[in-house]
Amino acid sequence: MNNRPSRPHHRWLLALCLGLLPFLSACFTAPPQGVTVVSPFDVKRYAGRWYEIARLDHGFERGLSEVNATYRLESDGSVVVLNRGFDAAKGEWKEAVGRALFTGDASTASLKVSFFGPFYGGYHVIALDPDYRWAMVIGPSTGYLWILARDRQLPEDVRARLVAQAAALGVDTGELIWVEHRRSGP
Repeated sequence: MNNRPSRPHHRWLLALCLGLLPFLSACFTAPPQGVTVVSPFDVKRYAGRWYEIARLDHGFERGLSEVNATYRLESDGSVVVLNRGFDAAKGEWKEAVGRALFTGDASTASLKVSFFGPFYGGYHVIALDPDYRWAMVIGPSTGYLWILARDRQLPEDVRARLVAQAAALGVDTGELIWVEHRRSGP
């Protein structure tokens, strides 16, 4: 006797999974509850190189220094994301290329970014210098936060203000890693 499920069962399960995908995706791409995203936002001004000043620790960046991100707007409205960082333990530069898409209107700084095929994570600019010299970005939860700047350093008063804003949102700012920028790199 064959104990394998019948094909209609497989189709039903596949249909269920595909039907839930948009809802699961929204869980990973929407900003955390109570977070206000920057608007108006100009992606053309945001494009270019940013240096990571601080971040919360995650495996995909663990142990990296000299981290920077370069954003390039494509003709279809998507954004190419090139992240680079130096792995001192291995003595080499690491890089990852991803793609970002706006989750709604392009004048609101709420995007979803993918470095791994069809899986996206939220990327929400929640603080932005009027001259686009620094930014603070949060992911789909308060467990993801980055402070970025056009220069390798950020004035202490700006750092303090951004850390206070993040703490008010429930981010564990005591866990921030302040990124070292000592060498020039790719």
